[in-house]
Amino acid sequence: MSPKLVSLATALPPHVLPQNEVAAVARNVFGRRFQDFDRLGRVFDTAGIERRYGVCPIEWYLEEKGWPERTAVYLDAGADLFVAAARKALNAGALTAADIDTVVTVSSTGISTPSLEARVADTIGFRPDVKRVPIFGLGCAGGITGLAIASRLAEAMPGSTVLLVVVEVCTLAFRLDKVTKANLVATALFGDGAAACIVRVGEEGIAEVTGSGEHMWPGTLGIMGWEVEAQGFGVIFDRAIPPFAEHNLAGALSAILSKTGIDPQHIDRLLCHPGGAKVVTSIEQALALPKGALDHERAVLRDFGNMSAPTALFVLAQALRAGLPRNAAVLALGPGFTASCVTLARAT
Repeated sequence: MSPKLVSLATALPPHVLPQNEVAAVARNVFGRRFQDFDRLGRVFDTAGIERRYGVCPIEWYLEEKGWPERTAVYLDAGADLFVAAARKALNAGALTAADIDTVVTVSSTGISTPSLEARVADTIGFRPDVKRVPIFGLGCAGGITGLAIASRLAEAMPGSTVLLVVVEVCTLAFRLDKVTKANLVATALFGDGAAACIVRVGEEGIAEVTGSGEHMWPGTLGIMGWEVEAQGFGVIFDRAIPPFAEHNLAGALSAILSKTGIDPQHIDRLLCHPGGAKVVTSIEQALALPKGALDHERAVLRDFGNMSAPTALFVLAQALRAGLPRNAAVLALGPGFTASCVTLARAT
């Protein structure tokens, strides 16, 4: 029997970051230091974002911070987001934390040892024998790869209940000291958020996980990722991401679906991680989708920004609320450079 998605929930931090306010702050911070800020600063208007959410008020980001300050916020805020998303998923599935046999934690925006699920174990009520699978380094693809891993774990252990929690605190990567286009783009895109879902075999659910796969392109390490620097993470965003997706995504998706035995023609709806407005448009063009077809993606980008790994699960949550079609594929691009995909069938 295929794994079932029993529940899916999302969570947000408390501070709203309206895009127009962030743009004004960015102009004050970077305007005189960028020779071409008037042109580059238009990214705040063209990103397709109206607001985002952050773990700190906007004033916090305007003081110089190093690894200790960033890590302290990541540990506290990451734990809060973990608990909020996990509890919502548990409540939606009529379960408690003690019912969870395996917890998969995905996060790439901070360092925590012990990992987040261990830090919240007493608070949330995990059993002492719960299996822990913390995953780091997947970036924007983490939510979908995490769902694939959780599904395979559930399938390998029929009767067990797997909780996936995806937490990203992207705003901690904001850097006052980096006068680079990549840092400015990240400032225009990044928000914070979390998502959680429960996967189990042999139970009714809101969707059936029918397959998964990944495709990693060789020689593409410099397209997306983190640089580890003295003041914190430094974002790597290559301007080649939209054209690369446009020229290479169709073949990768076809290869993934072929290996899962699914005919691309049978996919009724593609759901994607909206990395940015240009990326969404590039995906539509790459896969010959009608202009504007990725409406859920644009709505999530508009309301929450790019939260990295949880974002694709926010899109899936929106699609579930709207009514999942018979067959869907959820796709995300991440560092590596990698495409990750999970296919779903509507619950019957």
